[in-house]
Amino acid sequence: MAAKNPELLKKWIYVALCLLIPLTLFAIIFTINCAKEPESVFASENEEKEADANQAPAEPNQQPEQERKYPNDKSPLRLEHKHPAFKERTKERAEMVARQIQARDVNDPNVLAAMRIVPRHAFIRATEQRYAYIDYPRPIGYDQTISQPYIVAFMTEALKLKPNSKVLEIGTGSGYQAAVCAEIAQQVYTIEIVEGLAKRAKKCLKELGYPNVFVRFGDGFFGWKEEAPFDAIIGTAAAGRIPPPLLEQLKPGGRMILPVEGSFGFQHLVVITKDDKGNLRKRNVMPVRFVPMTGEVQKPEKESEK
Repeated sequence: MAAKNPELLKKWIYVALCLLIPLTLFAIIFTINCAKEPESVFASENEEKEADANQAPAEPNQQPEQERKYPNDKSPLRLEHKHPAFKERTKERAEMVARQIQARDVNDPNVLAAMRIVPRHAFIRATEQRYAYIDYPRPIGYDQTISQPYIVAFMTEALKLKPNSKVLEIGTGSGYQAAVCAEIAQQVYTIEIVEGLAKRAKKCLKELGYPNVFVRFGDGFFGWKEEAPFDAIIGTAAAGRIPPPLLEQLKPGGRMILPVEGSFGFQHLVVITKDDKGNLRKRNVMPVRFVPMTGEVQKPEKESEK
């Protein structure tokens, strides 16, 4: 039939070519697009709440100027979160934040993000790790404890940390509180009077990748004079009085929170603010129970001033 109708054959060939050319072009374009790297997609605030906020960026060093994913923090990302502990037990941390912290009116998004990120189980002895995300303090040796997650979050929120904040912590303990602050603040200086704890915390924080935390073995009563003043000071052991050097080392406009023991052994968290003129304001915010602060603070006040 084709031989008898050459014109009809030409028409069929023309139609076939017209169909084949666009299909070929489409296939080429599709192949090129697939070869390109997908663009980074950032979830909205509502989507982030539903997503697993514990997962750190896979390769943060690929984008040196990548910003933190905390809503109020626009500083360059410093912490890499490469240690395997950050990817472990992320659902437990998310539940801890939702049920123990956010449900009890701790709402600072930076604090909530930090509590989801920092692997509390990495700061606890192996025999205690199964209890890591229960809202209780746990023993860490040397007659010391790691504070319950809610208290850590509450105290961190009270400091109102910013990306450029410089923090002083009195009582490093396990290093967990310092790590939480380091997720938000620029630098954290932490002092521990128990040498064994100071060495262990320093090693743990280094392994987890916190280059902005500096650990010192010593008496926190005297603070860290050469690094003062501080935007925020946090104490994690109860004292019968507020050490005067800490008040001096608090920057005007700064905030301090620490447990103070009053009459009959009752303790309260006390928030102290210093205005631009150096005037101090103190207020009790919560009854608590912390291990006692040791060292210089245990001496009678007059003897300590000598």
